[in-house]
Amino acid sequence: MTNTRTLSLICAALGGLLVAVVALIAGSSSSVTHRRLITAAGGRALASQVTGAEPLTPKQIYKQDAEGVVAIRASRSAGTTAPGGQGAARVDSGSGIILSASGLILTNEHVIDGATTITVSLDGAGSTMRSAHVIASNRSLDLALVKISPTGLQLHALTLADSGTVQVGEAVSAIGNPFALDWTLTTGVVSAVGREIHAPNGSPIDGAIQTDAALNPGNSGGPLINSSGEVIGVNSQIVSASSSTGSGGSEGLGFAIPSNTVSAFVARYGA
Repeated sequence: MTNTRTLSLICAALGGLLVAVVALIAGSSSSVTHRRLITAAGGRALASQVTGAEPLTPKQIYKQDAEGVVAIRASRSAGTTAPGGQGAARVDSGSGIILSASGLILTNEHVIDGATTITVSLDGAGSTMRSAHVIASNRSLDLALVKISPTGLQLHALTLADSGTVQVGEAVSAIGNPFALDWTLTTGVVSAVGREIHAPNGSPIDGAIQTDAALNPGNSGGPLINSSGEVIGVNSQIVSASSSTGSGGSEGLGFAIPSNTVSAFVARYGA
């Protein structure tokens, strides 16, 4: 069987989630699609560079930042089964980052593209839910802003760092919703900087950050976080090895849209 490598977007389809998880545990690739979408996001304000501060541990980063990460479920119509029949709903899952106490949330455009209903889970358990509507989206950057009502909520906004200072070898953490497992933490390092990736419409996105932190379907739109607990990128794509069965998995080659690109997008559309 000849293996090839595919740069993939990652978004988990909840309808096929159980089969996908079982296939991964069993080591089978027959049910995991090689064309997937993931999710990450970023904080609203550009943070000042902090010098001399002790790096946070992954445990401290999780305690500080997890509440600023949400799970996103985007429902889409899959078409009709027969003339006059009902369309079957498809629900994809991704991640998002709270940008402000007013309810502004950042995610990947591919997470919410074509969605008829968007639901946000805020507490890692699915008990606190809010409906969301799209404020702005840019397919060429693969970024989108959605908003929820903040009534009755104390929203925890994350902060965008300066991605121009990121260096290879820095410790990073990712928090997201892989396979609909909310508030999952993975860790790694910055593997490379200045990579070029492509949005779903083929437009190039410059300055992407490569990481070996584990990213899986559902991580799309979630944050890549530095050792100060600030967001340096939005997790968006992975490289996976695919075979003749048309399947593959994460291999420690993930890519995040840099926070400086995110900051410019938010400054333009998030006011």
